[in-house]
Amino acid sequence: MQIRELKIPDSYEITPRQFPDERGVFLEWYRFDRLEEAVGHRLDLAQGNTSVSKRGVVRGIHFADVPPSQAKYVTATHGAVLDFVIDIRAGSPTFGQWDSVLLDDVDRRAIYIAEGLGHCFVALTDDATVSYLVTSTFNAEREHGIDPTDPEVGLAFTIDADELLLSPKDTAAPSLAEAAESGLLPTWAAARAYYDELNGKG
Repeated sequence: MQIRELKIPDSYEITPRQFPDERGVFLEWYRFDRLEEAVGHRLDLAQGNTSVSKRGVVRGIHFADVPPSQAKYVTATHGAVLDFVIDIRAGSPTFGQWDSVLLDDVDRRAIYIAEGLGHCFVALTDDATVSYLVTSTFNAEREHGIDPTDPEVGLAFTIDADELLLSPKDTAAPSLAEAAESGLLPTWAAARAYYDELNGKG
């Protein structure tokens, strides 16, 4: 597999090598050792999640308190989504910026999103099925959101605004500026300290 760091530090695009034949296709969609080489530590996986979404559904922007937050390894097993990583770490050199990866059942890419980063995706097809491996179990008290339509963030969904479907929780989430002003966001310093701890440097 090929692993490429995205423009947001601590996030990666993973492109697996596929082996097709007359029966179908085989691929390794997750390799702990290859990801460890890129990230600097082995992931301690704690939970697996799957979501199925109609075309136009937006899920996110979601994040969790650091530490431990929740690193995510995300792929689409059916259909297609445009997956976004958003740097919401206050003090980061790329704060407020984002990058995206097309996850689909053709190229079968995955995206790794480190702790403290924001995550969001938009379903480009009906029945878009996304599977996540995460490093911490869900904890509602430590989970937060940012409005995915916040113009300051400016996510490019590639779907007309009137086609987007958001949950009431996501539409009621604060803007990036409001989250920063209220002290809700993780900090670059706290995230880096936690990464160093995971990498055995703490």
